[in-house]
Amino acid sequence: MAADTWLVVGLGNPGPAYETTRHNIGQMVADELADRLHARFSRHKAHAVVAEGRMVPGGPKYVVAKSLSYMNTSGGPVSALLSYYSLDVDRLIVVHDELDIPFDSLKLKTGGGHGGHNGLRDITKAASAEFTRVRVGIGRPPGRQDAADFVLRPFSADERKTLPNVIADAADAVEMIVDQGLLAAQQRFHTAVR
Repeated sequence: MAADTWLVVGLGNPGPAYETTRHNIGQMVADELADRLHARFSRHKAHAVVAEGRMVPGGPKYVVAKSLSYMNTSGGPVSALLSYYSLDVDRLIVVHDELDIPFDSLKLKTGGGHGGHNGLRDITKAASAEFTRVRVGIGRPPGRQDAADFVLRPFSADERKTLPNVIADAADAVEMIVDQGLLAAQQRFHTAVR
């Protein structure tokens, strides 16, 4: 595989029951990136669906993936995709929901703990190295609502008005990481003001 290839994994749960939930915002971003690539997802033997392409002719190659397993077992498909495409973990970008970041905000980083996110926990265990993360804020649950219940609920009506912009920003952040590096993307998206 060419040295300019990147694996971008959008985390979420499979099936229509989860499509619009907060926990699946990573997969929503993956859908946006596939649209930008004018690529369709197809089944891969790594128990995932992948869409491949380049944003511009001669530009870096994207392998955008969504696991067909549940969030808690994301590590196996991610590890299998890295192996299949002969990619090191430094070519992996994981897009996921983040409770500790306000809705409509992004934070980008390499490495760090899983913060109770079972998808990240499983990927960290499988990848055994630090990888880049696009953390898409979904905010904390209101009142005493359980976090596990909150992430599996759809976005509110007010949130859905802003959601397309959030998804576009996260996809822009992925592209900027690939094109200009993590630091440039952090400087752009950690200080973004609408």
